[in-house]
Amino acid sequence: MSVSGGSSSAARDRVDMLELTTDVLVIGGGPAATWAALIARAEGASVLLVDKGFCGSSGVAAAATVGHWWVPPGRREQAIADRDAAGGHLSERSWMERLLEETWRRWPEVSKTHGYPADGLLRQLSPGQRLCQGPIYLREMRRRVSRAGARILDHAPALELLCDADGAVCGAAGVLRQKGRRWRAGAGAVILATGGCAWKSGSLGSNVDTGDGYLMAAEVGATLSGMEFSNFYGIVPVGSSMDKNGFYLVATFTDADGNEVAKDWNAGGAVGRGVAGGRSWLMQAGFDGPLYAKLDKAPPEAWAGMRAQMPNFFVTFDRLGIDPFTERFEIEFILEGTVRGTGGLRVVDDTCWTGVPGLWAAGDAASREAIVGGASGAGAPNAAWTISSGTWSGRAAAAHALARGRSGELASVLPAGRVGLRPSGSPLPADSWRELSRAVQEEMLPPEKNGLRSAAKLATSLQRLDGLWDAAGAGLTGSVGREAVWARETAAMIAVGRWAYLAAAARTESRAMHVRVDHPEQDPEQRRRIVIDGVDRPRLSFVEIVDPVVAWGDELAREAA
Repeated sequence: MSVSGGSSSAARDRVDMLELTTDVLVIGGGPAATWAALIARAEGASVLLVDKGFCGSSGVAAAATVGHWWVPPGRREQAIADRDAAGGHLSERSWMERLLEETWRRWPEVSKTHGYPADGLLRQLSPGQRLCQGPIYLREMRRRVSRAGARILDHAPALELLCDADGAVCGAAGVLRQKGRRWRAGAGAVILATGGCAWKSGSLGSNVDTGDGYLMAAEVGATLSGMEFSNFYGIVPVGSSMDKNGFYLVATFTDADGNEVAKDWNAGGAVGRGVAGGRSWLMQAGFDGPLYAKLDKAPPEAWAGMRAQMPNFFVTFDRLGIDPFTERFEIEFILEGTVRGTGGLRVVDDTCWTGVPGLWAAGDAASREAIVGGASGAGAPNAAWTISSGTWSGRAAAAHALARGRSGELASVLPAGRVGLRPSGSPLPADSWRELSRAVQEEMLPPEKNGLRSAAKLATSLQRLDGLWDAAGAGLTGSVGREAVWARETAAMIAVGRWAYLAAAARTESRAMHVRVDHPEQDPEQRRRIVIDGVDRPRLSFVEIVDPVVAWGDELAREAA
């Protein structure tokens, strides 16, 4: 085991500090993190993985039935075309082809021994592949990472990145939540696999996804892309968090009077797909009054199979005393943000490098625009992305670290974090993060604000979010332990909210899940990426799509027709 620990008494503020060095530091504990750690170890690098929760049981994948965008070679052309069209033609062919090939090779390494054949409706969604229950999948990935010789620190959220004098990322620092102790790790390379941001909406498994990685990376100069596609709303039975939406493909949606609504709904969430005249049929129907669903399009002979293949979906109904196949039940919408949305850190090459020396991104921490455009990656493409991006970033980070050498001298590193950690003015009361967190949720969670957008609503929310950011920068902080984590999470949620709404204001059209009621049509001239850099004063730029699936002229002709 080549990860080493030590302590230093040279500085008073480092008393009882756990100090570690490693070749590759992986921040996160879900599929992308574990694949990255496994591959980096296979390349000969020492690996330290730090997770905010318990690696193998926290996060959205641990609460799901895991399927992948696993497509045989002969069906890939149609799969690519369909996915590109659903995402508003923002995908890139080379990325989609690489992802499909990597997933085709890698997923059977786990699924052959721990998966089971997709059946019924799931077989239609993922023909030919083997599924795996999330807890079983991630428990196996944790076992493999541990047996490969990587060190895992659970309940050890990272709060900030560390840089050397030249600005290269050379580690991270955080806290051990259960012990109230700080840790710092020097590394030759860092991989951010911290997930997306759901603003603590309560969606299943997502409360660890608060955008921490986005903020940490932006503070050292990384950019973000696709942040306007951050408003995916899942469907849940009223009062629950069960937002796995695939089975709603066999649902009939009705209003309070029993009239059918959203007849064209096709698993696009509450916004996106099914948009006409700038209105999302399903979400708009919910605004008009109570909305109900019933899974009555599933034939009785399929019910047992559906329960067996996604048991956690039905636990909610069993607890509520509802038979979802024969009884209608009231539904509402819950924000899943960039977890099922698309936006995240922009990767600048095919290794998932962020453009910042020493820093890579994987999984939901990275933008998935090149794979799914502006549509949701839902379960399958996002899961495939975790395998592929974890593989690519793990291999590249290991090579970089082994060539560069690890950062063994932690005394000379520079901490990069600021808001939520080092206030510029007088510190606010210890629990001020609560009020600030509620305030950012008031701007991000309501479907009326974030689902169906307009220039006026975006401007009002941005003004409030700017004020929250200034207040957080001046006084938000937390003591060692959980208070420090909550303060930093709050800062990240505010930052991600600002980036999301800045990009949404700049995209003056409706495309995929981004719906502007004041710009209801898709504009072919806006077929490009919106890139954001900067933290305190974010800046926007526009980047053309390098390798489109559909040629520019073909899309213009289609729009004209």
